[in-house]
Amino acid sequence: MPPLTPPRAPSGPRRRSLLAGALGAGTAAVLLPACSGGGTAPEEAKQASAERRLRARSAEDSRTLLRRYDATAEAHPGLAALLAPLRGETERHARAFEDGAGPGSGAASPDGPSAPARDGGPATTAPGPGPGADGGAPDVPGDEKAALEALAGAERRAADTRTGALTGASPELARLLASVAACGAAHAYLLTEAS
Repeated sequence: MPPLTPPRAPSGPRRRSLLAGALGAGTAAVLLPACSGGGTAPEEAKQASAERRLRARSAEDSRTLLRRYDATAEAHPGLAALLAPLRGETERHARAFEDGAGPGSGAASPDGPSAPARDGGPATTAPGPGPGADGGAPDVPGDEKAALEALAGAERRAADTRTGALTGASPELARLLASVAACGAAHAYLLTEAS
């Protein structure tokens, strides 16, 4: 019996390999500008405008939480000392979103609700924290435990809203949103434990 020798492979790349390589190179050439930030001026302006609106909404979400903290401390003075550190962090969050918003951001002022965006975009609103988003004092339950639970729920909703906004944010804003969302989740936990 003659010895079995494996069939000889043709030298050089096969047609399928060449075709696959050409397709892969074409795809990489299309994706490379998107990854390198080489967008057009209108695209970059649109992204910057969306980022300013997201910062303004996030700042207003924090301001809405501040109004809820203030209303809760006013309705239940015995909780003021417990709420003070959490309120202080929430105020720092609002300032962090406002400080990075830049000129023409439409970021909310500490005294009022949302302001119209100066870039011609729609007015910003606060979809996350819930009652009190209109700038008025939120309703606070008469029972301390229920008031803490309501505040914890508002913190959870704000954290969920910020987490949901991560995908559309720039890396810098995404880090801030993630950090503030994690802090809000910790606030919700502490408020729930205290209730």
